[in-house]
Amino acid sequence: MKLAELKDLLLSDWERYTRLGEKLGCEQMIINALTGKNHAASFLFWWRIASSCRRRTPLGFVAHFMTDRIGRKYGIQIPIGTKIGRAFYIGHGIGIVINGNTTIGDNCSISQFLTIGSNKGTPARIGNNVYIGPNVCLVEDVVIGNNAKIGAGAVVVKDIPANATAVGNPARIIIKQTEL
Repeated sequence: MKLAELKDLLLSDWERYTRLGEKLGCEQMIINALTGKNHAASFLFWWRIASSCRRRTPLGFVAHFMTDRIGRKYGIQIPIGTKIGRAFYIGHGIGIVINGNTTIGDNCSISQFLTIGSNKGTPARIGNNVYIGPNVCLVEDVVIGNNAKIGAGAVVVKDIPANATAVGNPARIIIKQTEL
């Protein structure tokens, strides 16, 4: 990954956390990551770097170490190299387990106690602009469409179409909006 691409990913994530993006700049983002004022943002910062650097480089070693340290402390398990798009947001980052083969689109938000799992190696594929509430389980090979919302406590075992809101165990669609 090129440095410009990594910077773009980091700033897009940072903008989701601060709502100010470039105005606070890279320096403030790095200070936040080092001080750990927001552990989820700090984890994501180091995770992005670890996903783009080899472990043997000095920066890669530090990034892997910090990702592992923060991840263990707060129970965040997102394997290095998982495909996650721009402007990712982890709200209340604790108790998060995501399968390494998961694909997550741009502008997605996840909440605490999320599990995206797979016993067969085919985990969820999540579209753009998706919100996933707390205590949600995405089981096996499901596709979550763009602009979908998944309510708290849902267990998703079937695909959720674009622009839909799903809740319950098993998850069922309660609102499906058409695209404009």
